[in-house]
Amino acid sequence: MCLINIRGTFPKHQMENKEALALLEKYHKGTCTEQERAAVEAWYNSYAVRHSADAIDEDLEQEMSLIWKNIQMKPQSKIVLFSYSRLFAYAAAIVVIFTVGLLFYLNYSNKTKDEVFQMQVHAGNIKPARNGATLILANGKKIRLAEAANGELAKEAGVVIRKTRDGQLIYEIQGQITGTNTINTISTAKGETYQLRLPDGTVVWINAASSLTYDAVINKAGLRKVKLEGEAYFEVAKDKLHPFIVETDKQQVKVLGTHFNVNAYPDEVLTRTTLLEGAVQLNNSTVLDPGEQAVSGLSGKIAVEKVDVTEAVAWKNGKFIFTSEDITSVMRKLSRWYNVEVLYKGDRPVTTFTGVISRYDNISKILDKINYTGGARLTLEGRRIIVMP
Repeated sequence: MCLINIRGTFPKHQMENKEALALLEKYHKGTCTEQERAAVEAWYNSYAVRHSADAIDEDLEQEMSLIWKNIQMKPQSKIVLFSYSRLFAYAAAIVVIFTVGLLFYLNYSNKTKDEVFQMQVHAGNIKPARNGATLILANGKKIRLAEAANGELAKEAGVVIRKTRDGQLIYEIQGQITGTNTINTISTAKGETYQLRLPDGTVVWINAASSLTYDAVINKAGLRKVKLEGEAYFEVAKDKLHPFIVETDKQQVKVLGTHFNVNAYPDEVLTRTTLLEGAVQLNNSTVLDPGEQAVSGLSGKIAVEKVDVTEAVAWKNGKFIFTSEDITSVMRKLSRWYNVEVLYKGDRPVTTFTGVISRYDNISKILDKINYTGGARLTLEGRRIIVMP
């Protein structure tokens, strides 16, 4: 189960919680108009269908009564969304979900239940990023790793490159090193992620829309050096004689053996290096301790701050974690992970979002959860997200 915790500031025209509760009371008493009843049931059914493997049509009335009972016992106003395998198991919290979802339906749509379901059908069901990348060898040959068979992929300059059964790329040095050009690049497109192990034993997780360039021999001139564009998490094998260096556009990270994450996307203003274990040195001066993050902007100056490291590596662990992020930042992350285009219409929403969402959900679920906060109105057309205030 995935805890969803998205908060937002609602538009001025949106109903207050007490109005939604008043409508719930009308539904409970059976005095709703047909349109009001359709809106209530459309939200409830569409949410339950997306978050429960069981059909709920036959026990709708019973569960709605249970919701109302818990509303009376424990009124709440904080906007917290939960994802449930069985909705009524947490009925005490459903009032929160119901209120947010209901506000969305009543303020942004006057459609009937059938029309709302039809919207869901046309919304699409784009799946999350898959395991895949493109490997470019020193000789220029390109290998699509998602399509390549398991086993040995290539051998150059005494280095054997294999793809394991679980889809990981592994480099192994066999025999005498020959040749001078042993530079490889592995790149992920939007909607792809990959993991590789370098010849020194260093393991790298590469996020979507990223690239890593490195020497297949890795230990050259007393250094182990890689160049990153995008985001990657490193578990560096310890080797005091050969420092490991990660170069980005704004930072140079030097380590001996440690676990850290580097976010250096070209479309992000800031480059962030977050240390989980060990020690790293940035730009030959700033040293980080575990739990610290180094942030570099356009000026090149580095600021160090204490952070929750779980947020920095959430992508590796299958989560989106948003902390007071504006809609533009949220959409950049979704665009990379789901390989979708983002189009803004009208003024960009000013709401900030805080929450935890599974990266394994189809994109329609993610958009629905954000929509329920009322902070933005998102629709999906093909592979394009339309963002409206």
